[in-house]
Amino acid sequence: MQTDANTVPDTEHRGLVRLLPAAARPFALLARFDRPIGWWLLFWPGAWAIALSGNAVARWDLILWFLLGSIAMRAAGCVYNDIVDRDLDRQVARTASRPLASGTVSLKRAWLFLLALCAIGLIVLVQLDMVGMIVAVASLALVAAYPFMKRITWWPQAWLGLVFSWAALVGWAEAPDAAWLPGLLLYAGCIFWVIGYDTIYALQDVEDDALVGVRSSARRLGGRVRPGVAGFYLLALAFWGAAIWQLRPDLLALAALVPIALHLGWQVATLVPSDGGNALRRFRSNRDAGALMFAACFVVGQTL
Repeated sequence: MQTDANTVPDTEHRGLVRLLPAAARPFALLARFDRPIGWWLLFWPGAWAIALSGNAVARWDLILWFLLGSIAMRAAGCVYNDIVDRDLDRQVARTASRPLASGTVSLKRAWLFLLALCAIGLIVLVQLDMVGMIVAVASLALVAAYPFMKRITWWPQAWLGLVFSWAALVGWAEAPDAAWLPGLLLYAGCIFWVIGYDTIYALQDVEDDALVGVRSSARRLGGRVRPGVAGFYLLALAFWGAAIWQLRPDLLALAALVPIALHLGWQVATLVPSDGGNALRRFRSNRDAGALMFAACFVVGQTL
């Protein structure tokens, strides 16, 4: 396990986590409550789908349910991932301090915590229509398989794209009588967005991943990371543009994508692949990218 000045620990006692009782703190860290960027990234595709379908105002309550579900299920995903990866995590500088890897939380308690988080997810699930519930449940197989992808493919980021974009399909399923093609195009764009930002995230672990044999798109791309991420982001924008065009075929509607296009371009232009701190900041800035895309979907959706 290597450590250097550019390594950013994966668990940090900051914000609200710092205010929790000592006994609760390890579970908050296990759920990554100290790193809210994860649930923002899980939430945005679902919010985009609701907004682009024109239901952001009428179904504002659904957006809030999606937010709660994203917080709970992202936490559950982190706990499950750490259960599977606890031995690998001990060998990587950034993840060695995770509660399971460090022994702060026992395996039995981690499983109980996971069940509690899934119970919250179930409460959110029953708020959906039947089609939305079926689509949501269909994601479980993808979620369960994700932690193993880094062992068998160089592109676990692509699998994460399928998982973290799934809320777009669930959100679209909640739109009454909506044609599915725009929703599928939105989902496809989300997949490439996830591959792009998670490749940036994986730059933090390139050296340790090489030592322990973990595969990633960052390692696969090597010195071509910046053009690779640029390509993924361009594909995301192309699919999002196609989704908008299906709903409103005019250039003014496509102009709604200009702010997020500029933001994603800034990420690529200022990315320093050898600097873990720089990569982490660019990765986290996708919360803002999500807000820009939501604004675009809201504007287009309200003019349908």
